[in-house]
Amino acid sequence: MGDGHASAGNERRQGRSTVTVRIVSWNVNGIRSVFRKGFSAWLQRESPDIFCAQELKAQLSQLGQGFQEPEGYHVYWDWGDRKGYSGVATFCRQEPASVRTGLGIERFDREGRVLVTEYPDFCLFNVYFPNGKASQERLRYKLEFCDAFLEHVSSLLESGGRIVVCGDFNTAHKEIDLARPRENSRVSGFLPEERAWIDRFVERGFVDTFRQFNREPAQYTWWDMKSRARERNVGWRIDYFFVSANLLPSLSAATIMQDVMGSDHCPVAIELSL
Repeated sequence: MGDGHASAGNERRQGRSTVTVRIVSWNVNGIRSVFRKGFSAWLQRESPDIFCAQELKAQLSQLGQGFQEPEGYHVYWDWGDRKGYSGVATFCRQEPASVRTGLGIERFDREGRVLVTEYPDFCLFNVYFPNGKASQERLRYKLEFCDAFLEHVSSLLESGGRIVVCGDFNTAHKEIDLARPRENSRVSGFLPEERAWIDRFVERGFVDTFRQFNREPAQYTWWDMKSRARERNVGWRIDYFFVSANLLPSLSAATIMQDVMGSDHCPVAIELSL
């Protein structure tokens, strides 16, 4: 596990108290695997205010008697019906005002992909978007999930909600977001229809936080393990934080934590000064 930096805590701005909230998101590719690799110690060092995990590949009952929730965190889970597959979890120091799972659509919710925690200043969606590579059927499922998700968050936006969406989107948005765009133009994860959905998501009022601070190429969050692509940084940026435009004035940092090992993905993080 790589080292990070601790939560920024409280600061004074323009004569009033401002609280900086640090949120970290990571597709862990197996919660049991990262716990064996020192996840608990890494989380305590990193000490985010909120941590969101995707692709748990385990239900709570499978974690074993030795499993303990990290000290200082309230932990909430959403896992699917199928063991060893999908699943998301949110660890937060402040107890949320409310917690809910799913989109209210059974065929999506049975896979354990959406966990929503509400706080006084924003609503956080921790999402593991489907992967469309396996078949045309799964690609259709992914696109239908994306459309349902967009409709769901759009209704919250219309009522004035301040929204953070984080997780593994399983899609690289622009050519700058993957090492080999031309070679992957017909591969799920960079198909025109998948990229067009992110365009619609942005048009609806969501902002890619990382690109507010970094416009450089070769900034990736996932690498193929079989080809040792991480060593050569031949990767994809498919893990994101998006915020609704009404939260943009509060966005103070967005980073990719490429030095953190333990998964085929690396964590991403933002800071909100609220």
